[in-house]
Amino acid sequence: MRRTKEKSMAKKKTAQPAKSRGTAAAAAIRDAGKFLLPTYKRPDVLFTHGRGALVFDAQGKKYLDFLGGIAVNALGHAHPRIVRVLRREAARAIHLSNLYHNSYQGPLARKLAEWSGLDRVFFANSGTEAMDGALKLARLLAYKAHSEGAASEGKTRILALENSFHGRTFGALSVTSTEKYRLPFAPLVPGVEFVRFNDVADLEAKFDATVCAIVLETVQGEGGIYPVSEAFWNRARALATQHGALLIADEIQCGLGRTGRYFACQKFSAKPDIVLVAKPLAAGLPLAAILTNERVAAAISPGLHGTTFGGGPLACAVALEFLRTVEDSALLENIRARGEQLRAGIAALAKKFPIIREVRGEGLMLGIELSVEGGPFVTEALRRGLLINCTHDHTLRLLPPYIVSAAQVREFLRLFEAVLAHTPRAASGSASAATAERTRLAQAAAR
Repeated sequence: MRRTKEKSMAKKKTAQPAKSRGTAAAAAIRDAGKFLLPTYKRPDVLFTHGRGALVFDAQGKKYLDFLGGIAVNALGHAHPRIVRVLRREAARAIHLSNLYHNSYQGPLARKLAEWSGLDRVFFANSGTEAMDGALKLARLLAYKAHSEGAASEGKTRILALENSFHGRTFGALSVTSTEKYRLPFAPLVPGVEFVRFNDVADLEAKFDATVCAIVLETVQGEGGIYPVSEAFWNRARALATQHGALLIADEIQCGLGRTGRYFACQKFSAKPDIVLVAKPLAAGLPLAAILTNERVAAAISPGLHGTTFGGGPLACAVALEFLRTVEDSALLENIRARGEQLRAGIAALAKKFPIIREVRGEGLMLGIELSVEGGPFVTEALRRGLLINCTHDHTLRLLPPYIVSAAQVREFLRLFEAVLAHTPRAASGSASAATAERTRLAQAAAR
């Protein structure tokens, strides 16, 4: 009797904290709804912590994370090497002004130069800031050339691609083609024109001596996981060289190992002038980088660009540890192997579920194109303990951490099959037409 009573008391003791956590979670969600700007449509789930490729909510429910904080948590959650550096450096110096050197900016810049084959680095806080900085560099280079007597007057046009997404600030938004993001904030920065995706003829028609830069995502992320073709990349490189313009590769989502290479553009032989990285760079801390060559770097001088927080010692120390971990743990090999395993598994599911139209991408950056709306599948996946998201209405986007195991890929495929089997769906003619048009643009012949 006494033992039964003791067990009952123990259950009450363990149940009470769980109830308290639930109450606190509900209060946090209410506060968010009342006091935050309504910029996100979120489910009523509050995540509290993670471990590896798993995250846990306030109720203790476990989720397999195949979204990775939208490509940020490349080493998963609470990676021991990252946690160790965070604890060490937080006790030393979180911020030191960029008016002075710190211990990690230089070594991190050196490592990024080694990975990329480029020469110089500028650190910012976010991908959109890095894009704005790159656009400034392009305009600056043209301005400098004109001031030194070159025929560069009027060389201010920027080319970007249809279906692109480069960020939310005015500069980055100006080279983002999606109308729903642009229209409420018009007029944007002038001088931007959009080229049809992978359409070499359209690129040639719009590229002339007035262009100072062409901006592209090596693999379009928000646009639905569409890789730039080799023919388009090579022609963009040749035209940029011919007209004295910059080729700017936005690898904020697809860079730093995501495709199984250090940079996605390393599949091509021709180098860009600028590469932008951000999301996974500091393993969850805000940090971005502009990587460029000596020719571009020579145009900048003190006072022309800067940042208060970019490149702080804590973020740079963590980023350096992230890059070393990718090397030491041979994660590029794991990315390629798990990516192949994922694609093979999804291909097998496509035979059972004809709503899967296509699988695109490389490594651990995959898009599953559906013939129906993707949102309900994301909701069902969340209910079953799986985190994915949908972009461009019909593409389910997978961005699992680089440390994901073969067993976790098998678990994903098991959960995803259940999601496909149990999610209500209804195709629409307009949706099918929109999907067909995006496919047409993505596969445009290189003329």
